[in-house]
Amino acid sequence: MVYPGFARRFAANFPTWNYLLTQIFFWFVSYLFLGVLARLVIFTVSPFTPVYLDWRGDLTIAGFLGFFTGLISGFLDQVLEKRFFINKAIWVVTLIKVIIALIVFIILISFVRYSIYPFLVRKLQGVYTVTTLEKSWEHFFQLLLIYNMAAGLLISFINQVNKKFGPHVLLPLFLGRYRSPREEKRIFLFMDLKSSTQIAERLGHMKYSAFIRDSFMDINTMLSPYRAQVYQYVGDEVVVTWTVREGLQRLSCVRFFFACEEKFKERSAHYIKNFGQVPEFKAGLHMGKVTVVEVGNIKRDIAYHGDTMNTAARIQSVCNQYNKRFLTSRNIFENSEVEKYFYTESLGSIQLKGKNQPVDVSSIESAKAIPD
Repeated sequence: MVYPGFARRFAANFPTWNYLLTQIFFWFVSYLFLGVLARLVIFTVSPFTPVYLDWRGDLTIAGFLGFFTGLISGFLDQVLEKRFFINKAIWVVTLIKVIIALIVFIILISFVRYSIYPFLVRKLQGVYTVTTLEKSWEHFFQLLLIYNMAAGLLISFINQVNKKFGPHVLLPLFLGRYRSPREEKRIFLFMDLKSSTQIAERLGHMKYSAFIRDSFMDINTMLSPYRAQVYQYVGDEVVVTWTVREGLQRLSCVRFFFACEEKFKERSAHYIKNFGQVPEFKAGLHMGKVTVVEVGNIKRDIAYHGDTMNTAARIQSVCNQYNKRFLTSRNIFENSEVEKYFYTESLGSIQLKGKNQPVDVSSIESAKAIPD
């Protein structure tokens, strides 16, 4: 794995804190880099220019600006955008965030100018009368404003890549990990909306799209707690994946499906009021080797290929035939303790469409206990 296990566990268990700490770290490093760069420029242009603050002052100011800029930008993304701007147009969200960020930026710079900088000069250099030209502070403000915009665009790009490909993928992409096909062992869960044709006919395409949107958004809230990643959305179907280690740990790949069902029940009042019914999904779970590779040029993506994908999809496709909502291959049973924690029923060997050999399939009905 490219990312340390602790970091992945922390991100899964505390997604909000992980996001805020990531933002704070990024902005702290950005401001520290700017401080070092500015000091080198000053010494290069005029070696005899007096510089009041040493590295301790630079570190303090970088820490102050980085902490509060990261905290506030993370707060705007995590709270405002998710809770208040969820159905707003992108330009409205962007405009409001820019205005708030500009106000906060002015407050932070003013605090640095009138409080932190004079305090540091007194404490670190023993200079009690600090005279700085107004023009210097204007240039300082303009420099940081331009730098903030550039750094903000960079971290926005990183966040968008994470949203597109999922967490923990950007670094492997940057390192070219998937430029050539690689073999990995992964777990895939295909979740498909039950009775989708009838629901679409009853609701009409506009309300049906809203129904699918809300269903997927509720599913998305379960991704981080169960360390899952969305591979793709296809119509009314969502494909979720795990590494074998994370998927089998505490049976996250199995518990995820039932957690989604619980989420729909919690939000049943919303669904009944707006759509007349609560979403129900059928699912197929399978584990095995796949090939991973970057594909596309104009629209780049990470693709998984192999029989594992096909088998998981085919298992999901026979749910209606056996009147079951959650089916899995025997492969999952052989590599975990599913039967210890869940009520199951073996359906025997099934000849799946497109498969030469029958596949042992079992149904997972409900939980007995939560895995340790």
